[in-house]
Amino acid sequence: MSADRLARLLRPRSLAIVGGKAAEEAVRQCRALGFAGPIWPVNPKRSEMGGLPCFPALAALPSAPDAVFIAAPAPATIALAGELAGAGGAICYAADFAESGEEGQARQADLLAAAEGVPLIGPNCYGMLNLFDRAALWPDQHGCLPIDAGPKGARGVAIVSQSGNLALNFTMQTRGLPIGYVISVGNCADVTPADLIEALIQDERVSAIGLHLEGLGSVSRFSEACLAARTAGVPLVALKTGASAKGAALTLSHTSSLAGADALCDALFARYGVARAHDPASFLETLKLLHVSGPLRGTRITSASCSGGEASLTADLAERAGLETPDFPPAVQAELEAVLGPRVNVANPLDYHTYIWGDLAAQTACFAGLLAADFEASLLILDFPRADRCTAEDWDVTIAAYLAAVRASPAAAGTVRIVASALAENMPEALATQLIAKGIVPASGLAEALRAVAAAALIGAAWARPAPSALPEVRPGVPSEIATWDEVRNKAALSAGGVPVPRGALVTLAELEALCGDEVALLPAPFPLVLKAVGADLAHKTELGGVALGLSSRAEVLVAAERMAGLGGAFLIEEMVGGTVAELIVGIGRDPQFGLFMTLGAGGIFVELLRQTQQVLLPASRAEIESALARLAVHAVLKGYRGRAGCDMLALIDAIEAVAAFAMAHDSRLEELDVNPLLALPQGAVAVDALIRMREPLP
Repeated sequence: MSADRLARLLRPRSLAIVGGKAAEEAVRQCRALGFAGPIWPVNPKRSEMGGLPCFPALAALPSAPDAVFIAAPAPATIALAGELAGAGGAICYAADFAESGEEGQARQADLLAAAEGVPLIGPNCYGMLNLFDRAALWPDQHGCLPIDAGPKGARGVAIVSQSGNLALNFTMQTRGLPIGYVISVGNCADVTPADLIEALIQDERVSAIGLHLEGLGSVSRFSEACLAARTAGVPLVALKTGASAKGAALTLSHTSSLAGADALCDALFARYGVARAHDPASFLETLKLLHVSGPLRGTRITSASCSGGEASLTADLAERAGLETPDFPPAVQAELEAVLGPRVNVANPLDYHTYIWGDLAAQTACFAGLLAADFEASLLILDFPRADRCTAEDWDVTIAAYLAAVRASPAAAGTVRIVASALAENMPEALATQLIAKGIVPASGLAEALRAVAAAALIGAAWARPAPSALPEVRPGVPSEIATWDEVRNKAALSAGGVPVPRGALVTLAELEALCGDEVALLPAPFPLVLKAVGADLAHKTELGGVALGLSSRAEVLVAAERMAGLGGAFLIEEMVGGTVAELIVGIGRDPQFGLFMTLGAGGIFVELLRQTQQVLLPASRAEIESALARLAVHAVLKGYRGRAGCDMLALIDAIEAVAAFAMAHDSRLEELDVNPLLALPQGAVAVDALIRMREPLP
């Protein structure tokens, strides 16, 4: 969908509002915001609505409206969609479409057909607020204010939400966050979040985009939109629900959205530099920080408060968020010691005590010293007292000192300046608004503030890497049966694709007896050897007694073969690889939304025990594979741990790349592939076991 297709709908100059009670509220909200263009209520049974004259039908309007808000039952909504020709687009408020079962899905298809290409937001959605242009196609009260142009022009964030109620809740925030758009998308029958991302980044007033997502729709389209946002320099934050089994089930019933595997969503967001928030407060605080500062260049922070408890809490929360609190540079350390005196232990996070509380000059010097560290973020922790019971004169001095320090520290422009309250309710909204106007982030809640810093640093790191490619569209499967290959076939196929496997031979019991009766040189490798039973139904050979390791003589080989003869008549005899640094699993799976993906983790018996894995979407670059390995706990062992030598990392990544290449070469047929374990060795890497399940055409 072209972004230009949505321009009239998102930035309307004329509005038509159709329906009864909900439509009347939308008229009231538009007039309250001060929408400058014509507002045309439509209702054949009423003469006026919200103080404006009503029109009997869309066809009776003076001209085709830019945006239409349809607040009518589902059948009437379908009929009205057929009258939209010439309009810029419509928002369909009604429910009882695809979210309500098969009959609703049929109604939704009829709705799209009736619109004949006119853009539709919804159905089953709450509507749209455009606070830049003062349009409220919205059937309820809301908490937003218009955004007027300031010294740097009008700027605000956009929020796109699949939940109408969450969208409404976001408008009620008292955190000082300037919101320019709120768009509830509901079922996404036509216009999707990806379409809206690409349209909203065309509006230079949008500083960041927040997404509440219950489902992703086309992952390929979403990846394209993420890349477009990156190119435009507009950061994205996602609040993705449906992570738990119960949450996923509720998502499916709520808006007919398919909640993809949550780990794959994490992989998608990490690949394209989308910050993920796991709660509404962190979502809003991350948007606020990005609105003020944009992405960050790193994870180093300084922190100052007049409390040892707050300093300790900051250190704990920062570590949990993945942030660094390094020691101050020597010059900064000396400056702070001079300002604070011998009774204060100068360290980061800093407890500057109350000796300078209320001293404007001393506090200014202290805060300027912190900013001189030139870390990525500098926090002043300050909880204001209740305005209805207390006075805040000394707190006002601290704010004045911080503002003076900021003015005196132009060299620290690369540091985002943050005033954070430990508790969200202790940041007055009026102060938050004032601080944002001065380029300072007012963070409501310390934990949320630190998570926001980490999220902005994640985006910064992703944008610093070469841009990835968009993901391919998942192709529909063809009628087929899934065949499980035996290990010999698996290894032959992988070896042909460049994956190293042990030397081995496929033999029967009689051949094995003859082989072991001749010279050892006729065996596939020197002792010790491994013997495995072979069969397509022996995916879990170890549990069935179908594997014998460390066989050091011909006699031991024969005894092992006779013991497992009941599992089948074929055996794989191969070299036993020693000197392993670590065992990995390299798995390939198929998801209906994401297509093929790779799972990397600790292998062997530790797969189920540790459950430490990373998902990588395919196709994947070498850098993405390296990054996923680096996030595994076993990476320390791979690099060398406690005096033990590390593995041949280049060969290991080569082997993993070869597995990924094999998967992509068979992307239309491959259902599942497990290399477990892939042995990471001091020299080289070897896949010692493999499982492949491939779709075969039906006869």
